[in-house]
Amino acid sequence: MTQILRWGVLGAAKIADKRVVPAIRNSGNARVTAVASRDAARAQAFARQHQIDQVLDSYEAVVESDDVDAVYIPLTTAHHFEWCKKALAAGKHVLCEKPIALRADEVRELIALRDATGLVCAEAFMVAHHPQWAFVRDSLAQGLLGELKRVEGCFTYFNDDPNAFRNNRELGGGGVRDIGVYPVVTTRIATGLEPTSVQADVVIDPRFGTDCFTSGTLEFPGFSMQFYCGTQLARRQEMAFHGTHGWMSLDAPFNPGVYGPSVVRHRDDRTGETHITTFDGVDQYQLMVEDFARTVFGEQEDVAFSLESSLNNQVIVDQILA
Repeated sequence: MTQILRWGVLGAAKIADKRVVPAIRNSGNARVTAVASRDAARAQAFARQHQIDQVLDSYEAVVESDDVDAVYIPLTTAHHFEWCKKALAAGKHVLCEKPIALRADEVRELIALRDATGLVCAEAFMVAHHPQWAFVRDSLAQGLLGELKRVEGCFTYFNDDPNAFRNNRELGGGGVRDIGVYPVVTTRIATGLEPTSVQADVVIDPRFGTDCFTSGTLEFPGFSMQFYCGTQLARRQEMAFHGTHGWMSLDAPFNPGVYGPSVVRHRDDRTGETHITTFDGVDQYQLMVEDFARTVFGEQEDVAFSLESSLNNQVIVDQILA
């Protein structure tokens, strides 16, 4: 009989509503058994829509529930670390939206709590589960581009709503934590390498006190990586890897289906040919929650994106925002 991981959800955020809870429902090894929200009516509507049996009256009730094995945390950024700790202390496995914490020392504390409790704790970087990134990683490892010399990336959207939590410094808003992490983390995933130096120019919106545009240069062993992210620019995302014998680009590297189809283009300079590889019908969120459940059930040693990798990423974010 297939083991089923019972999830409790803290809040009815858009990412939970549109992506993660449907992914849990569609997975073969999990279901949502409880939800809570600061808005009771919203929680009731959320439960009806997603066929969740229990609407509990507080986040505390979810993390303490005997009907919950794992907690999914899609709260505003400033509350991630707090509720990760509470859930782990209550004996629950934790999957938390990125960034899982605001500073590297907080991620170190979560690693210590994970190790002390023996529970699974992970940051919800869904890109780590998409097969287009496994394809890029394997292509680079096989030397398809020759020597990798340069990586370029961008991620932008437009949001100048003063009421949006992404524009609220106290809630952990800002572009680097929200979207700037993606060019960085996918470069690390694709190459298996960590940067040796980080430089960045950060523009702060005086209305909100949050970063609205950042351009950065990261030096890795053998190649340079440049990226920009912006929260007040037309929507765009792209990644490109440039080597001595060819290049590879991704049309929608982070949110396939929202920013465009999942397409990887490879230009081979030696043959003059361009190859296009598509990945249709992939739900990277479903792959993520299934990976998490397999780890909880002991079917694999660790999640695809570990807290150690989260720590390395947070160190870079801290350096950018410093």
